[in-house]
Amino acid sequence: MRIVKAAAAAATAAIAVGTAGVAVGRYASNAALKAPPGRPLPTEPRLTVHSLAAGQITLTRDLATLRPGIHGLAGDGSHAVVGPVLDTAPHSADAVVRRLERVTHGTLEPGDKVWLTPNLHVGDPGGALGFHYRDLEVPGELGPLPAWLVPGARDTWVITVHGLGTTRELSMNLMEFLQRYRFPHLALAYRGDLGAPRSPDRLNHLGETEWHDVAAAVRHAVHHGAERVVLHGWSTGATMALRAATHSALRERICGLVLDSPVLDAEATLRALASARHVPGPLLPLAVRSAQGRTGLLAYQDRTALDPDRLQVPALIFHSPDDAVASWDLSRDLARRRPDLVTLNTVPNAPHGALWNADPEAYEESLRRFLTPLM
Repeated sequence: MRIVKAAAAAATAAIAVGTAGVAVGRYASNAALKAPPGRPLPTEPRLTVHSLAAGQITLTRDLATLRPGIHGLAGDGSHAVVGPVLDTAPHSADAVVRRLERVTHGTLEPGDKVWLTPNLHVGDPGGALGFHYRDLEVPGELGPLPAWLVPGARDTWVITVHGLGTTRELSMNLMEFLQRYRFPHLALAYRGDLGAPRSPDRLNHLGETEWHDVAAAVRHAVHHGAERVVLHGWSTGATMALRAATHSALRERICGLVLDSPVLDAEATLRALASARHVPGPLLPLAVRSAQGRTGLLAYQDRTALDPDRLQVPALIFHSPDDAVASWDLSRDLARRRPDLVTLNTVPNAPHGALWNADPEAYEESLRRFLTPLM
């Protein structure tokens, strides 16, 4: 009888541990699979507004608030744009003063909780930038996909695809540049975005299925006059661009790729996001397996987008060694293995998906040089 009771207790304990492991795995994997567009990733710290003055804002001292360049500052119901750190402005040891460029939405008050975002603009290209544009719907396999089309004179179109934690508003960072060089620009919202259909399982697949929406955008562009298409993707949007360039039925029309902070290994990104949620190291494999099981990622033969032999078009990669979400080492390896097609621009001291923000002029000059032969 004692043996039976001991066995039953051990079985009960094992079931409890297993159930807890599944719960932890689901919680941790939600950081990637249910990341709502426009909300910060777990790698992005919450900051406190300490004070405001004319053209200045004082924030919690953190590696994030010391980043170079220009960034969006988002809160619940507010959005602003902050410029460089003002080292000479008076501040306490636990604070950082940055230039406050403008408040674009809502209000900021001392005590507000905020986070940095690469999005400098909110709304649409007309309201935010004064650009002529069209709202349109791209026919996708799950239903119509909202998109903005900013017209241009060239027959090479640029299609932009945002990634984790952002929305198609991110594409407005580049609109002035693309208008200057007269590129038609299609900014796509894909499955799971506001106004777009949701995946049947209502989960993000890190680009493994979402690339079909990018392929639909390429098809739309070609049917409306594009002779060539450049895909510009951030984060998992870069994964989608790579997938479309190798699998789309119209891949011969894709003449170039711009990959900003590309997710080249979904498993590594799942692990990084789970770790950012403070999941203990021994439980990280549970989080990864949970995500793979929930999305069916294990069913894909090539679970990594890093396949140098499949790349057939020039690619410009922007990546930071400080990226906490997507490995810079993989971008470096891709550039090393395909020097005939891949150019890697390393941007230090920049977070995932915010490399334009670190130095817009340098970013756009690299982009100009890359796009000139493709015009």
